[in-house]
Amino acid sequence: MAPRTKGHSRLLTIAARVAKAHLHRVVQRVFPFLDDAFVDEVASHTVADTTIATSSKALTRDDYEVIMLIVLTTLFGLAVGSFLNVVIYRVPRHESVVSPRSACPVCAAPIRGFDNVPVLSWLLLRGRCRHCRSPISWRYPLVEATCAGLFAGAVARFGFTWVLPAYLVTLAGLLALGAIDLTQLVLPKVIVYYTLAIAGGLFLLATLMNHKWHQLLVAALYALLWFSVFYVMNLLNPRLLGFGDVRLAPLLGLSLGWLGVSYVALGFFVANLVGAVLGIVLIATKRIRRDQPIPYGTFLALGTAIALFAGPQLLSPFHGL
Repeated sequence: MAPRTKGHSRLLTIAARVAKAHLHRVVQRVFPFLDDAFVDEVASHTVADTTIATSSKALTRDDYEVIMLIVLTTLFGLAVGSFLNVVIYRVPRHESVVSPRSACPVCAAPIRGFDNVPVLSWLLLRGRCRHCRSPISWRYPLVEATCAGLFAGAVARFGFTWVLPAYLVTLAGLLALGAIDLTQLVLPKVIVYYTLAIAGGLFLLATLMNHKWHQLLVAALYALLWFSVFYVMNLLNPRLLGFGDVRLAPLLGLSLGWLGVSYVALGFFVANLVGAVLGIVLIATKRIRRDQPIPYGTFLALGTAIALFAGPQLLSPFHGL
């Protein structure tokens, strides 16, 4: 265990004082009838216990590096999420994602740089255009925050490894595709192909660095298997499964197959479970008709993300079987 430095102890003392004062105010607001001396004593004991528990285990250099990596990746995820909003809006309209500059869709006023800060600008503008005060969809900060959360989760899940970039690209692509399919029931092939090509190249790079050729071979086989299964399903019933889902299948098989067959099965099961539950709920509440198509690509993306992040916990009961 690394020894505690004087600066570390001072930082804990300052943090304890701030926490005590904040906790005192919160308790007084929630329970105004309590005596001030009693509240102060409870706050002191609570903060003291927490400080002792925290200070007994000092952060190591590796801990700080992981925290810094998560923070930087989260910020990067916010920036990528902002770009994904452009992709989600323009690609289905067959517009360039490079030019022109982003502008308000109502008054066409260009969005300035300080109004284009992910999440923060939307909050400061209270969800409205600075010029015409037209409402800005909540989808924009939601996509940005979701992308940041996915990127932070990927770092926590895979660590600083060669395979991390492949999963960052995969998750970003699935987020954009899921959002588009949810609202427009289409999976643009240009996004699918770019995501598959870049992620596939990064998986190959990870293999070259780690020499895990068997892992890449298994992932490629499951990518081919998922494509074949979805292709047959599309031939049997095109209304049940669109060809956009067929194009998406290799990306899902590749990313889950890299982790093993159990993840492939889990992702497919969760996607269909979520789709079935939501479909029944929407039909029961008369939001959609029984013969109306559903955004299956969104469910596939969601099932894949759940399998990637929660797979170890969901599959642990079956390891002994």
